[in-house]
Amino acid sequence: MSKEISRLVVAAIGAPVVLGLVWLGGWWIVALAAVAGVLAIHEFWLLVKPLRPLSLAGYGSLAGILLGAKLGGALWMLGGFLSVFALAFLFQLVSRTRAPATVAIGSTVLGAAWVGLGLGSFLLLRDLPQHGRLAVFALLLAVWAADGLAYFAGRAFGRHKLSPVLSPGKTWEGFVAGVVAAVFVVFIAMYHQHFLTIGESVVVGLVIAVSEAAGDLFESMLKRDMQVKDTGRLLAGHGGMLDRIDALLFAAPAAYWTILALNS
Repeated sequence: MSKEISRLVVAAIGAPVVLGLVWLGGWWIVALAAVAGVLAIHEFWLLVKPLRPLSLAGYGSLAGILLGAKLGGALWMLGGFLSVFALAFLFQLVSRTRAPATVAIGSTVLGAAWVGLGLGSFLLLRDLPQHGRLAVFALLLAVWAADGLAYFAGRAFGRHKLSPVLSPGKTWEGFVAGVVAAVFVVFIAMYHQHFLTIGESVVVGLVIAVSEAAGDLFESMLKRDMQVKDTGRLLAGHGGMLDRIDALLFAAPAAYWTILALNS
């Protein structure tokens, strides 16, 4: 099976499940975030294994972040994240690793911040008092549309490399196509549902488009740094869970805080 076909098969199976759980909300979406988070942060530990991250501290912080986001909002989510410092310090004290504390604790904090705060913001977006479900649907569809159109447009028309060092396969033509797709999806979803104005919907679309591309490049940077091609093979042509949600981990916080600012 070709990579393109396997990507389509995984998307056709996974997308309805994700959208269904988002529709239900409540603890269903927390369970979705928890499963994705555990798989993604496990792949991150494998990616940075030479740095000897303190994985138990990262899992503990992830749990605190997700529960905090669900039960108490952004402030509790921040508290859950900050627990990683105390947990990492305690586990470093009793660990037998010879890795420098700065490296071990730093890689642990990075994993908790990247995966935990990204998925925590996803939960916060769903729990917005008005149009939370719509906001998450728009975010997901915009990220998927931007990612998909950028991929296919880049392969068909790409000539100018977006980042030759970090990700030689990405092009400016694909990036522009992704921006157009994200702005269009957000405009249709949020303006026509009387959630945002025309200008606000365009701003949110641009923020999602830029942040999802940045999230993709961020993972590429880490993989290049650690000399790893994919973080996993769980999702066939999509790679691992981290490969699948890397864009979302940047786009969800960006979308949540932008929408919050526009509606303040």
